[in-house]
Amino acid sequence: MCPREGGDPVWAPAFAGAHFPVILRILTLLACLFSFGCTRPPDRVTFHADRNPEKLSEWGLFTVAGGRIAPHAGMVTYELATPLFSDYAQKWRTIWMPKGASARYDPDKWFDFPFGTIVTKTFYYTTPAGAADPQGSGTVVKMTPATYQTGVNGLDLKSVRLIETRLLVKRAAGWVALPYVWNADGSDATLERTGAEIPLTFQDGAERSQFVYSVPNQNQCAGCHAQDFRTRAIDPIGLKARHLDRDFPGAGGDINQLKRFVALGYLTGVPGTALPRNADWQDPREGTTAQARAYLDINCSHCHNATGAARTSGLWLDAKTIDPRVLGMCKPPVAAGRGTGNRSFDVVPGHPDASILTYRMASTDPGEMMPELGRALPHKEGVALVTKYILDLKGACEEDDGPREIASRR
Repeated sequence: MCPREGGDPVWAPAFAGAHFPVILRILTLLACLFSFGCTRPPDRVTFHADRNPEKLSEWGLFTVAGGRIAPHAGMVTYELATPLFSDYAQKWRTIWMPKGASARYDPDKWFDFPFGTIVTKTFYYTTPAGAADPQGSGTVVKMTPATYQTGVNGLDLKSVRLIETRLLVKRAAGWVALPYVWNADGSDATLERTGAEIPLTFQDGAERSQFVYSVPNQNQCAGCHAQDFRTRAIDPIGLKARHLDRDFPGAGGDINQLKRFVALGYLTGVPGTALPRNADWQDPREGTTAQARAYLDINCSHCHNATGAARTSGLWLDAKTIDPRVLGMCKPPVAAGRGTGNRSFDVVPGHPDASILTYRMASTDPGEMMPELGRALPHKEGVALVTKYILDLKGACEEDDGPREIASRR
């Protein structure tokens, strides 16, 4: 029903007449308009209020051409002060809102975003230098944040393997999570509701290790993004004031991200002073405690908080918690099973090797590791940071059958 490359129709009705060419053109145009196979991807952001397109390109978010992926008008790139770890994948984050719409600021929780908001997070890896086909490369290279692309104007795909793009779409009934997996030539991505598993080789200097990168299914997305057990509603994890309160490059130079969102009309209700702020987990000037608390907050607190899925554990790792016991100090585990590693307390001051927290962070056993989802590799640098944090803590714990002094190392 749509024209071939040469212009001939795929089929023709069994009638003819003076008006046939006109009728055929009209039928062909209607067929293409109604997406019967001839439509081109939109060149502007297209919000789908009740349909989940099979292809990422149908959302009109990006253009992939000339060795680059570039955002369309209105899409704003942003970054977190401390990002969540996902098997060393690099991430390019963008947000789009309908014209004239804006989010409402909240000092603690995720912002109140308007109907029609689209949040994207594209996961990608750098491939070995000189790889002839980066998108087809089975080997990916560990990079440092200093070498990450800012993505303000898109990504240079010269040495990049695109893995997946996750969408959070704000519809009338709330947020919907949609995972799209990039195809073999990097031209588009396909919706994979049931997730996907992608075998890769991770190269860290001279060390190589094989792992399976897991794209979450839609239920697993809810496992992390449903941060309040009372509503079970999906909400953004990173789009909170304390994660966004940092400088980020833009067209006019570095600017605080919250101020940038205000200037763009994407955020209202931001106070002039006293904004919450998490540390950059890799900046030693912040101090070990601030670094570690920021790391635990972004990686763990969507479950480990007063209303999260892990609230019954009694271990809350969100930024506002200050009670040492609730932060795990000398706290016995609750229903952790073999995840304890035969250790008695979540955190033993001065003794990271005796602490359940570092044991579970370092494990890759599905029955032991934390977080339970989103990784197959241990985050060596994250474990090292939390190890140092616990090593610096002062205090002593007591076993259930009597006191056992554990001297602080400092």
